[in-house]
Amino acid sequence: MNGAATLILWSHALAAFLFAGVAVSRLREKGKGLPRLTLVSALGLTALWALAVAGIEGLDVVTRVVEALRNLAWLGFMYALMARDRTAREHRAVSVIYGVVALVLVAGIGLAILEQAIGTALIPQLTAVRLLLRSMVAIAALLLLHQLYAAATPRARAGLRLVVFALGAMWGIDLLLYLSAYVSGSWPVTLTIGRGFVMALVAPVLAVAVQRNGEWTLQVSRTVAWQTVSFAVTLLYAAVMLVATSAIASVAGSDARLWQTAFVFGSTAAGVTILSSPWVRAWAKVKVSKHFFRHRYDYRAEWIRFTDTLGKPDDAAPLDARIVKAVADLTDSPAGLLLVPDGAGLGVGAGWNWEAPSAGAEASLVTHLATTGRIVELDAVRADTTDATESASVPIWMLDADGWVLLPLVHLDRLQGAILLARPPIDRALDWEDFDLLRIAGRQVASYLAEERAQSALAEAKRFDEFNRRFAFILHDIKNLVSQLSLVARNAERHADNPAFRADMIATLQDSAGRMNDLLARLSQHHHARAEELRPVDLLALAEQVAARRRAQHPVVVSGMQQFAQADPVRLEQVLGHLLQNAIEASAPSEPVTLALSGDAKRVSIAIIDQGCGMSPAFLREQLFKPFASSKSGGFGIGAFEARQLTEAMGGSVAVESRERTGTTFHVTLAAARTISLDEAA
Repeated sequence: MNGAATLILWSHALAAFLFAGVAVSRLREKGKGLPRLTLVSALGLTALWALAVAGIEGLDVVTRVVEALRNLAWLGFMYALMARDRTAREHRAVSVIYGVVALVLVAGIGLAILEQAIGTALIPQLTAVRLLLRSMVAIAALLLLHQLYAAATPRARAGLRLVVFALGAMWGIDLLLYLSAYVSGSWPVTLTIGRGFVMALVAPVLAVAVQRNGEWTLQVSRTVAWQTVSFAVTLLYAAVMLVATSAIASVAGSDARLWQTAFVFGSTAAGVTILSSPWVRAWAKVKVSKHFFRHRYDYRAEWIRFTDTLGKPDDAAPLDARIVKAVADLTDSPAGLLLVPDGAGLGVGAGWNWEAPSAGAEASLVTHLATTGRIVELDAVRADTTDATESASVPIWMLDADGWVLLPLVHLDRLQGAILLARPPIDRALDWEDFDLLRIAGRQVASYLAEERAQSALAEAKRFDEFNRRFAFILHDIKNLVSQLSLVARNAERHADNPAFRADMIATLQDSAGRMNDLLARLSQHHHARAEELRPVDLLALAEQVAARRRAQHPVVVSGMQQFAQADPVRLEQVLGHLLQNAIEASAPSEPVTLALSGDAKRVSIAIIDQGCGMSPAFLREQLFKPFASSKSGGFGIGAFEARQLTEAMGGSVAVESRERTGTTFHVTLAAARTISLDEAA
């Protein structure tokens, strides 16, 4: 035991010497980075406390009083850091917790003096209460230390880091010592020795921090203030519970534990019920904002929440509903309703926690909101304290539904709608901050609505464009059919008696009827005519079939060996029909058009060759594959464009070679298809 007492003596004496040295050095130097007076006081009282532990005893009343004064001084130093460059109103929230901890320290001093005066024999629980109070002080100090570091600006944190580490070590070893003494019922000598050495290490760390200090500016956010107030309430509740349970233990006798449990459970349940009320939360939020800050709103936090609500995916809720909720959350309104343009007036749109009314608003309200852009306070309309035009334009149902405010949504001087907000849990009149925030939010959501409507209009325009493009293709096909049938009709006047011609004419009419049915089916955006999946197609047979249909109007020659392509036969027939018809129209009546087949193991090709008028290089480069551009008078300019689109949809390509007054060759190239012979099948 003598060895332990020696270690306690020398470790705390060393700590006292080091702290005193730091205090003297700080007293002689006049720096600007740290609160000088509070720091010197804290260093001096820490040196005095360590000297008292070394010279007297850690459990002596003088030592305990000096320890409490030491803690008060360090809390004062932390408070001075927190309060620098801030107005008194903004750090009131944090001041509450500092005041509570200071009261607990004063109570601890009173208990130490009371214990010295009357002794522990009269009140056995006094020692346990004192240890719990000292533990609570250590916990509170550590939490305040964390708050101090979290509230510092990023630049100031580098200078605060060593101070936070040193003070955290000091109160951390204190907490460990007090809890160990409370649990074991005796004072732990080993931890007392360890505390002396920890304090001896804390002093040089603080000395380094003093030399590295800079301008430390702290910012108290609303979140920190709210958490601080919550912690202060929690700490106050814990103190009340401690005093109440101690009082119950002293008067309840053998049933003390039962009464203590019932009291703690009942009071906790009542507190949770009260604090879970939306009205209580709204009231507390209003009071904190009103008394601790210059502004009602934390604009950064509100805007982050606002944009997060608007940016949620569409499967969470429609955009209109998200817009209403985002605006309602700004003012804590429990419900909202979106009114959208409907003719000359406003119709009922999406609602959030609001039962949609049966009527909207007349054109007079639209005119008033679009002209003035005013945010309408419905309480002023009820009290008849606003202008007559505004009062006359507000529908009666908005007043009967207890609406609170009507926010116009104006974008580029056009009214995109309006949002009707319900009254918040804590009724209040709107001030300039409400108007500014709602006006900015209204412009933002108005731009969202305008963009969504523009996107809807663009999508609708795209659907019409797709229909028009499909119709243009069909119109081109109809023109080809009309040309083909007209030629058949003219030839029928000369060859009607020829049985072969009549058979060919009937086949042409049947094919034309089938193609017309396909054209009607293609007008539907949900039907794709008779298109099939890609499969091996006999190009020679398909080319002969297409050529046979055109031979009644023009000579067509098919050449080449049998080839198989991976294609859709319906689409490929349509491609060849377009290009062959173009070749026929470009050729003289006596000049045949040739369909030439070629290929290898990977690619096969059909060349459509004519000796017609040909095309210029400029037309090939700039207009050939563009819709509505044609080198023929009366042409639609669709055939080559659609042929290339259909071929590319089958994984192929279309190339062209042409010279003016010489002719043109189109090459339709597709992937070759492997066929199965009879031997392989067997």
